[in-house]
Amino acid sequence: MAFDSENDRYRRFTRRSFLLASGQGLLVAGLLGRLYYLGVIESSQYKTLSDENRLSLRLIAPIRGKILDRYGHALAINQKDFQVHLIPEATRNVEETLESLGRIVNISNEDIAKILKKIKRQPGFVPVTVAENLSWETFSRVNVEMPNLPGVLPVEDKTRFYPEEALTPHMVGYVGSPDGDEVGRDPVLQLLGFKIGVAGFEKSLDKDLRGTAGTSRVEVNAFGRVVREVARQEGREGDSVTLTIDLELQRYVAERLGDESAVAVVIDIHSGDVLAAVSTPGFNPNDFTYGISEEKWAGLLENPKRPLYNKFLSGQYPPGSTFKMVVALAALEARIIDQNEKVFCNGKVVLGDRTFHCWKEEGHGALALVESIAQSCDVYFYEIAGRVGIDRIAEMARRLGLGEIYDLGLQGQAKGLVPDRDWKWAYYGSRWQKGETLNVGIGQGALLATPLQLAVMTARIANGRYAVRPRLVYAVGNTPGPALDFSPLGVNQRHLALIQEGMTKVLTAGGTAYGSRLRGEGLSMAGKTGTSQVRSISAEERESGVLSPEERAWIERDHALFVAYGPVDEPRYALSVLVEHGGGGSRVAAPIARDIMAKTLELDPMSRPVFMELPPLEQEELEAGVKGKGQENG
Repeated sequence: MAFDSENDRYRRFTRRSFLLASGQGLLVAGLLGRLYYLGVIESSQYKTLSDENRLSLRLIAPIRGKILDRYGHALAINQKDFQVHLIPEATRNVEETLESLGRIVNISNEDIAKILKKIKRQPGFVPVTVAENLSWETFSRVNVEMPNLPGVLPVEDKTRFYPEEALTPHMVGYVGSPDGDEVGRDPVLQLLGFKIGVAGFEKSLDKDLRGTAGTSRVEVNAFGRVVREVARQEGREGDSVTLTIDLELQRYVAERLGDESAVAVVIDIHSGDVLAAVSTPGFNPNDFTYGISEEKWAGLLENPKRPLYNKFLSGQYPPGSTFKMVVALAALEARIIDQNEKVFCNGKVVLGDRTFHCWKEEGHGALALVESIAQSCDVYFYEIAGRVGIDRIAEMARRLGLGEIYDLGLQGQAKGLVPDRDWKWAYYGSRWQKGETLNVGIGQGALLATPLQLAVMTARIANGRYAVRPRLVYAVGNTPGPALDFSPLGVNQRHLALIQEGMTKVLTAGGTAYGSRLRGEGLSMAGKTGTSQVRSISAEERESGVLSPEERAWIERDHALFVAYGPVDEPRYALSVLVEHGGGGSRVAAPIARDIMAKTLELDPMSRPVFMELPPLEQEELEAGVKGKGQENG
C-alpha cells in the first residue's frame, strides 16, 4: 500500500511538472513570437517612432508681407529688431541676472514681474523675451557682457514698422500679440514674439500677409533640449499688398487738414480707386507693435478729436447741403420740376406750427434749379422735397451710393442712414411726417452719410453713366485684383447735366464757394458746399443772434463740408472734405477742397502706371536684361 501511494504521488508530481513546463513553454513561445513580430515585422514602424522621439519638428516664423502704395512706396515693412531673451535654466539665479541686465537695458519693475510670472508657467529651457526694440549700442553692450550674463541670449529678429507713422494708420492698421484664444487654435501663434494683425488691412488681410511658416528638424535629448539641427525648410514670405493710395497725395491731404478733426477722401470717378483717405488727427501705429503704454493709450482715448476713429469709413454725419443734388435729381427724374420753374425764397417756410429757415435770413428771391444749387437756397429745396416725397428722395440717394456698404476689405465700415416711410414705421412705429421730409431735403434730420459715401456720390454724379464703387486694394501678391464691373446709373443725362451746371456755378458764377475757385490754366472744378447742424437752434437763440461758431462750444459747432469733382470739362477725380465742428462749409471746407483738388490735378495719379513687385528671381533677370541692353547700346 505504501508503495502504491508513493507511485501515485510520483505520477501526480510528474503531471504537474509537465503542465507547468508546458505553460512556461507556451509563455516563452508567446514572448518570442511577440518579440519577432515587433522586432522584424513591425520594425519599420517602430524605427519611425523612435526617430520621432529623438527628433523634434520646430516651426520657423515667416516674414510678414509688405503693404505698399500704388507706386511701391512702403506703408508697412519689416525692420531689424534687436532683442534680449533669457533661458531660465541656463542662469544660476534669474532675479540676479535680470538685475545685472537692468544695468544695461531699461527694464522696469513691472516688466520684471511679468517676466518672472511667465517663467513660472513654462519649462526652464524655453526662452523668455526680456527686452525688444533695442538700439545697436545697447545690443552691442549686451553682447560684450555675455560672459557675465549666463542664460542671456541676444537675438536679431524682424518686427513690423510703419515708416509713415500717423499718415495711414486707419487703413493700414497695426499688429500686436495674439490673445489666448487665438494662440490655442494655431501653433504658429505660439512662436516667441509672433505678431498678428489687430486693425486695418493688417487684420483683414492677415492670412495673406502672414505667409507660411518654415520648419526646423532638430535633435533633442530626453529633456527636450536641442542638441543639433538636422534639417531646415524655409517658409514662404507673406504676400505684399498694394493699395490704391497715392502716398504723395495722402501726405499732402494730411498736411492740408492739419490739426483739425477732419477727413478727406479723393477717388477716381472711372475706376473707383481711392487715391487718398485721411482722417485727422491720426496716431502712430508703431506704438502698438510692442504694446502701447497706459499713458499713451489714455491720451488717445481722452482726445476729443478721436484720433483712433476712422472718420472716412466709420464717421456718420448729416451731409447738409451737399445732399441737395440728390433731391434735385430725384425731382427731375420724377418730373416734379423742370429747369425753368422758379421758387420764391423770402427766408423761411412755415409748415403748421414750425418755421423752416433759409441760411440767408433775408431770402434769395425767385430762383430756378441751377441757381438754387449755386446759391444753396434752402427754401427752394424745402419746396421740391415736399413735392417729390421722402421715398423717391431715398431711392435716388441709394442709387448715388448713400446707405451702402462697399466691399473694401476693411472692418468697421458704417452704412449711414437713408430714412424713408418704412424705416420710420419699423424703427419708431409711427408715420413719416412732411416736416421730416423738409429736413431731409437740406441734408438734415435722420439722414446720415460717411465721407466715403459722399465722395462716391460725387463720383457718380461726375461720371454720369455708371454706379462707381470704391476700392482700396489694388493687388494681393503680384496679381492685380479684377477690375470692378459697374452697373449703369440709370439717370437721364440731361438731368445730370443740369446738376453738373449748378455745381460748376457754385465756384464760377458768384456761388457759395466762388472765393475758393481754382485759378490757373487748365485747372477747374465743380462742387457743393455744406454745413450740417449738430444740434437744433431754438427760436430764442436765433432771435438773440447767438449763431456764430465762435460763440458756441467747439463740440456744438456745425460741421463744415464740401464735395467736388474736376476738371469740369473732362471729370476724372472726385473728393469730399468734412471738418468736424468747423463752422461754414464755404468758409472752412471749400478752401481745403480747392487745394486738394489742385494737388490731385497736378499729380494726376491715374496717368502713371501702378507699381507691381516682381518675385526676386524675375526681378534679378529683369535687372540683368536692362544692364545687358545698356552695355550693347553703349
